[in-house]
Amino acid sequence: MRVHFFALSLILPISTLAQTPSVPSKSEVVQYHATLDTVKYVFGVASPVARLKPGNILDANSLDCFGNALQKPGDTFALVKGDNPLTGPFYIEDAEPGDTLIVHILDLQVDGQQGVGTFSPGFGAINATHYTPMLEKEALPEKIWFYPIDHAGRTATFQALDSNYQVKIPLHPFLGCIGVAPANGEARSSIVPAEFGGNMDAPEVSAGNTLYLPVNVSGALFYFGDGHAAMGDGEIAGSAIEVPMKARLQFDLLKGKHTGWPRLENEKEIMAAGIYRPVDDAVRIAFTELVAWIHAGYGLSELDAYELLSKVGKIHLTEMVDPNYVVIASIEKKYLPPKK
Repeated sequence: MRVHFFALSLILPISTLAQTPSVPSKSEVVQYHATLDTVKYVFGVASPVARLKPGNILDANSLDCFGNALQKPGDTFALVKGDNPLTGPFYIEDAEPGDTLIVHILDLQVDGQQGVGTFSPGFGAINATHYTPMLEKEALPEKIWFYPIDHAGRTATFQALDSNYQVKIPLHPFLGCIGVAPANGEARSSIVPAEFGGNMDAPEVSAGNTLYLPVNVSGALFYFGDGHAAMGDGEIAGSAIEVPMKARLQFDLLKGKHTGWPRLENEKEIMAAGIYRPVDDAVRIAFTELVAWIHAGYGLSELDAYELLSKVGKIHLTEMVDPNYVVIASIEKKYLPPKK
């Protein structure tokens, strides 16, 4: 709801982020294997499938966004039981509302020999949808493409359906869905991105990056899924190269400080997600978050941060096909003063 956007000024800024997480326990590795019988299709309060302590590492898998149902030419969407099956939820000990969950993305590996790309009527950036109705004489047809994965060469191969054209696409594994239970008792579909994370389809959710998520319920109740081997900006036809994934994630907590929207960080840059419709509101949310982060964490005034972002800030439209659009705004740390 738009009220969450207007409440941004009431949220305590994260001024130190990864500098002051709770003291981690021994890095115990928790292993979990998801199946079609155990996945969920909403982000919400549900019985946890496992419990982890801050500092613990999770080794787990996810199914592709079709539940691994589409395997060969001739398969149809009738085989798909639900969109974006989620692995989880995972209960993080000592996580309470008002905290921030820190997710270190240690490793992501495509868990299979092929990926799937699809087009379906009513879902895409440049065709008629429920949100952008048009008078079309004919609906665009359902289509499915299969992408062989070359693990050694780290590529996937696009094969045109209507010609013999092929081209190799570099792999960039990331998680399309990653998030926690929403606030206020809500349960949100696994196709929705919002303040809790969710279906952000952000390539920035990749190995080597750290994700910050708001804790809204006891235990945070963390979910992930919708693995992507690669994706173009905007995910304009409604799918990436959809794959099952093996994920290795480590969890920490920032106690007593709450991020209003998902944030990401690595050695070179800080990034903030803006998630809403229309896309210009998503951009405003993302840059407002970055201004607050730079002000609280790096000591620049809000107007100086605003001016600096106007000169060196970047934006990335990750997707414009889901119920909300997602933009990632970023700035390289080389332009920032030392952390406070």
